[in-house]
Amino acid sequence: MIAYEMRLFLIALQFLTRIRIKRIEPFPEDWLPRCAKYMPLVGALIGGATGVVIAVAAAVFPAPVPIVIGLIASVLLTGALHEDGLADTADALGGGADRERCLQIMKDSRIGTYGVLAIVAVLALKATSLDAIGPVANIGVLIAAYTGGRLAAVLAMTALPYAGGDNVKVSRSPVRMRGMELVLAVASFFAMGLVVMNAGIFAASTVAAFVPAAGMALFAHRKIGGYTGDILGAVEQIYEATFIAMAAAMIAGPG
Repeated sequence: MIAYEMRLFLIALQFLTRIRIKRIEPFPEDWLPRCAKYMPLVGALIGGATGVVIAVAAAVFPAPVPIVIGLIASVLLTGALHEDGLADTADALGGGADRERCLQIMKDSRIGTYGVLAIVAVLALKATSLDAIGPVANIGVLIAAYTGGRLAAVLAMTALPYAGGDNVKVSRSPVRMRGMELVLAVASFFAMGLVVMNAGIFAASTVAAFVPAAGMALFAHRKIGGYTGDILGAVEQIYEATFIAMAAAMIAGPG
């Protein structure tokens, strides 16, 4: 049982990062819904690593250089998985007149104006917010934000039907998450957030981030009938950026 759960965690780690595990055997056919409960935990590890990079860089470089270095490290660690989804979603939902056209644009490897603007806007929001918070407090904020971002994607995947057709950046599975798996994913998010952040700031940032992330998921459901891998990436990035911005507003204050 322990070996099986560890295998699921390693699958989630390999899927969400550039870290490659030499042997994960046997690889379950329903790997996506089974390992989804560990995705928030993987997000916490990515956020923690990003925060540590920023803190170390802050000992050498003046602000805001450490923030840029940290965000670069985050993108390298994840392979820009979610940023790519955000760009494709912005291009598709911004330029597609109907479902078929939206899905066609998502499959196109080229990036358009909407995609560029979405990535620039999100990275700029993250960078300026993190710079206002400070390198030490950034670690807790990033852990909570990255954990919540992955949970938001898991919740969207659970709540919405798959709408991607052959667009399978995230493997489609007819099997859903079990109730206890979803509870574990949510519980790990709250446990992690309450450990690394002030409870009030964590709660306010969570609510603020959930609204636009849920709005993105609902808009995708109305536009294309559900989620795709790109939509999940957009949900994650919107949640993450909003959470960090709200935390910065409460920690650093206005202006």
